[in-house]
Amino acid sequence: MGVKLDPWGHYAIEDYVKLLAEFGIHPIDEVLGSLPRKHMYFERRVIFGHRDFNLWLDALKHGEKVAVLTGFMPSGRPHLGTAMVYEELRFLQSLGAHVKIVIADAEAYIVRREERSDVVKRGVDFIAHAIAWGIDPEKAEFYYQTAMDNEYYRLIQMFSRKISMAEMEAIYGELTPGKIVASLTQAADILHLQLDKYGGYRHVVVPVGADQDPHLRLTRDLADRFEQELGLKRPSSIYHKLLRGLDGNKMSKSRPEFAIHLDDDPDLAEKKLLNALTGGRATADEQRRLGGEPWKCSIYELYVYHLVGDDSELREVYDECVTGRVLCGQCKRRAVERLKRRLIEHQERYREVLSSGIVDKVLRKPSF
Repeated sequence: MGVKLDPWGHYAIEDYVKLLAEFGIHPIDEVLGSLPRKHMYFERRVIFGHRDFNLWLDALKHGEKVAVLTGFMPSGRPHLGTAMVYEELRFLQSLGAHVKIVIADAEAYIVRREERSDVVKRGVDFIAHAIAWGIDPEKAEFYYQTAMDNEYYRLIQMFSRKISMAEMEAIYGELTPGKIVASLTQAADILHLQLDKYGGYRHVVVPVGADQDPHLRLTRDLADRFEQELGLKRPSSIYHKLLRGLDGNKMSKSRPEFAIHLDDDPDLAEKKLLNALTGGRATADEQRRLGGEPWKCSIYELYVYHLVGDDSELREVYDECVTGRVLCGQCKRRAVERLKRRLIEHQERYREVLSSGIVDKVLRKPSF
């Protein structure tokens, strides 16, 4: 049975190697030597695959205009999975890329059936957290889908001409009218930056979780079909592994009890973490004898993705687990200390961003 990628689902992906082969995603190892600077997501293969990222890096190297585009559907609150994208944006911006972030309010309204007023309010929160994470608002753009101009919406209408229902079902599986509109809108999000009105960025990379690849496949097909008419080029993309929720499935805004949100009270985050699924054995004696299984552990993933920056220290955490020298309770308590400190520091910056009024200055909001 093939790997199922559902951009609207909440299940974890278990076999990333199979995903590379089945969907034609290239291993990130191919381009590591071309990165101007190292980053732990690349070194640890948290970012595990790409499409044409080598072309984007080559354009960056030669001083051409490059951009990074990604979006957030504000159907809940930002969590540590969201923060992975923030971190990728921060890093790519530091290399010289122009950052553009879309708040997918149309998609939230259509697919999640959210109230527009709620979505708009939460969109402000997503952008405030992004800036607090380290994205420079002076070198970035932020917008809601429903606040865009005619040229953007014209793309959605034009795209619908050169794609068939059979092709879309082959990419996404079963579809509703709302999901069709949401998918074509995402293609406009990714490709509109290439139009002269929006900057004429011919080299755009999209950092996403692996579950979002259907949107990239559709968009690349549409770019090919509109190359002659609109001068569109295929976007590049990089893919990160999905951060597990505390129950072992994908961390999701729609399942708050199993996610660590960036605005969680640190004491609440502690309670969630202490109840999280681990890679421990059935008993302490068995774990001391056989060792734990960190590759199955949501706590170890937090160390890899967010809590330990030094690789030698991370290896020590891994070794202590697999040899049984440290049991899950002790390991969780260490993670709790690091996580609470990280949340407190981030929330202080977040409050500063909100009080500064910068979000209202940079975010183009829709009218009702």
